[in-house]
Formats: sequence, structure tokens, C-alpha cells
Amino acid sequence: MAITASMVKELRARTGAGMMDCKKALGDTNGDMEAAIDLMRTTGAAKAAKKSGRIAAEGLVKVNLSDDGKTATILEVNSETDFVTKGEIFIGFVDDLGALALQTKPANIDEFLAQTMENGDSLEKARAEIVANTGENVTIRRVQTVSAAAGVIGVYKHGERIAVLTVLEGADEALAKDIAMHIAASKPECIDESDLSAKLIEREKAIFIEQARESGKPEEIIEKMIVGRMKKFVNEVTLTGQPFVKDPDTTIAALLKSNNASIKSFVRFEVGEGIEKKEENFADEVMAQVKG
Repeated sequence: MAITASMVKELRARTGAGMMDCKKALGDTNGDMEAAIDLMRTTGAAKAAKKSGRIAAEGLVKVNLSDDGKTATILEVNSETDFVTKGEIFIGFVDDLGALALQTKPANIDEFLAQTMENGDSLEKARAEIVANTGENVTIRRVQTVSAAAGVIGVYKHGERIAVLTVLEGADEALAKDIAMHIAASKPECIDESDLSAKLIEREKAIFIEQARESGKPEEIIEKMIVGRMKKFVNEVTLTGQPFVKDPDTTIAALLKSNNASIKSFVRFEVGEGIEKKEENFADEVMAQVKG
């Protein structure tokens, strides 16, 4: 039986699952809508879709480095609770995704999600199975690939929630790792002032000007205050302006210069950053369950 677009649309509306999952289920059941729904429930696809709206802000970060040390990938996979992240099923899933990322070297998350697992399953099908097994929403949130043809890659992980990759030239692995560790702790916005957006600088400057004017000081004094505050702000948010965590008397810029090294790029992933978490009220949750 021919599977029409309207049939796929109806199945998507009834299950909330993805288009390709719906098309496959209809094909496997020769267009029988109810049988397709039952099949998707059995495989976990429909169940996964129902959970997809739930906030997943816990999870793990995974880093993989190639044997020659010239390519690395960093990946974040999320779950709803940290309990699931400690389970073998979830950890194994993340490990498999990490290996796949290093193998395929995706440029972005969309490119990565289009890959297939070693057994031929789509990443969406593999994710749906993990959802069915864990009972929680699981999301493959982001991935990035870095390369260092003429340099060295530094890798640092802080537990399972924070990971950093750096690319340095003129440095050894020890320095590259030290810089990565610093980035994990200090969370710089970018490498140096040239990478800061003009919009961000103007916004901060406007705030400092208003704060300074409230002090009632003369304009010439205010101008000097603004220069000082902006310099402090830039040093706080840029990597090269920050004091090195292992030696606060030395800035990262000075550390790099003393080693005749330069940093080309860095990537920092922290589990759940930027995800707005839902505030749960335990008493309200219990009452909701009591009321059914």
C-alpha cells in the first residue's frame, strides 16, 4: 500500500513522533494506522515523543581524541535526572555517540543527528530506545569537532559535567591541558578583546556610565572611571586577560608569551548550561499525585 503524506501527518499528530519514524512504521504495517501506533508504542518511538517536551538539563559530556592527537570531538547528551546519568544504559549510549562523533567528525549537531549507529539504526531510533529503557526524556544536545593540524589539542574534564578542548600552537600537551583546565574554572567568553562583540561592549559601557553618573562625580572623573571599569570587564571575560588559576600573579597572555605559544580556539561544554530548569515544588507535586 502506498504511504501518503496525509497518513504520515495523521500518525505524527496522534503519536508526536518524527516524520521518518512515522513513515517507517506505516511502511512496516502496510499502512494500517492502528497497527503502526501499536508498533511505535512497542519500539518506544511514541513513548519517546510524549516525553520529548520534558526538560532534560542533567546529563554527561563526552570527549574523544584521535590516536594521533590531531582531532577531537566534544558532545553533550542530556537526561531529566542525574540518577539516569549514572546508569550503564545511559553511559553506554553516550560512549557509543562519542565514538560515532570522532568517526564522522560532524560540523554541527544537525549533521551528527543525520548519522546512523554501528548497527544501522538512526540516532533518533537509538535515542527513543534509551527513553523507553530509562523512562526519561533524553536529548542529544550538541557536538563539536576541533582539529589541530599544526598545533596541539588540550583536553580537560572536570568530573562528567564540564569538558574543555583547546587548540594551541607552539605549545606542548601539558600547557594545552593547563589552559583547558583554566577555561573550565574561569569560563571566559572568548580569547581576547578582538573577539568581543561591539554590542556587548556598548551595553556594558552604558551600564557603567549610568552607575558612575549616580555617584555625582565630575564628567572628567567619570570618564576615567569608565576607562578603568571597561578594562577590568574586558580582562574578566577574555581568556588572555584573566589571571592563570594555577598562578594568579600571571595572566594567560603572559603565560602564553613566556612559552612562545598562542591559542587558536577553545570549546567549553557544561551540562545543562543555558537550559531553563523547571522549579519543582515537592508539596505541590505530591498533592497533584494524590488528586490523580
